[in-house]
Amino acid sequence: MTDVVKQVTDTVEQGKGRKDDPYYLASNNEEALFEHAWKNQLPVLIKGPTGCGKTRFIRHMAAKLNRPLYTIACHDDLTAADLVGRHLIGEGSTYWVDGPLTRAVREGGICYLDEVVEARKDTTVVLHPLSDDRRILPIERTGETLEAPPEFMLVVSYNPGYQNLLKGMKPSTRQRFVSMRFSYPAAEHEQTILLNETGIADFQAKQLVSLAHALRALKDHDLEENASTRLLVYTASLIVGGFDPVEACRAALVEPLTDDEETVNALMEVVYATFGR
Repeated sequence: MTDVVKQVTDTVEQGKGRKDDPYYLASNNEEALFEHAWKNQLPVLIKGPTGCGKTRFIRHMAAKLNRPLYTIACHDDLTAADLVGRHLIGEGSTYWVDGPLTRAVREGGICYLDEVVEARKDTTVVLHPLSDDRRILPIERTGETLEAPPEFMLVVSYNPGYQNLLKGMKPSTRQRFVSMRFSYPAAEHEQTILLNETGIADFQAKQLVSLAHALRALKDHDLEENASTRLLVYTASLIVGGFDPVEACRAALVEPLTDDEETVNALMEVVYATFGR
């Protein structure tokens, strides 16, 4: 239908331990809070910086709860029809095709809108009747009004660092959700994540995490984002594959943070202090 939708199909029961289950290491009470929200039919808002594990957490919880997951990457061109569905033309007639939001409601799945503030306000309005006590999805073009089953859950996320007057979540929308705040994991947790995700040596995992914390502590450079856990995993993967550690840090950790050559050179000095030249 459109290329904005990715269906995640690995829905498994808790404890089966399939090797393709998404790995996630809890930092606090986020798993318990999410599960209680799901059981009580409450929508959830997750806010946190890029690459801190928001999407991985949702995939993990969908697998744990054994629910189908529909992930939608929000953007300026996302329309209400992309979420709800539209009529298509085929073989001389028109037929209706459900969008990911509608499919999630029908199937009792989890619908996850990533970076929801990127979507137009007239698009996200369709979420309102699903995010209050009505839990309904009116489909004007077919005349249906779907009642969400108990298993359905609406989840949205955004990065507060990108909030501004033009792209922000309206208070009337934000107050419809139970909110969870994510940040980068503590050092020991981040090391464990690198070890489990990549198989990197323990001392190298400690070096990378130490480097990430040093980069995140920099105040003199105007970086839009900090070094994320995702970028650490990319860097560790290159190192495990045999790539030079310093050049791996340059390619997967420093260059993605900035296009400014002077800033790159300054960040690389921190890399050299950690790994040597």
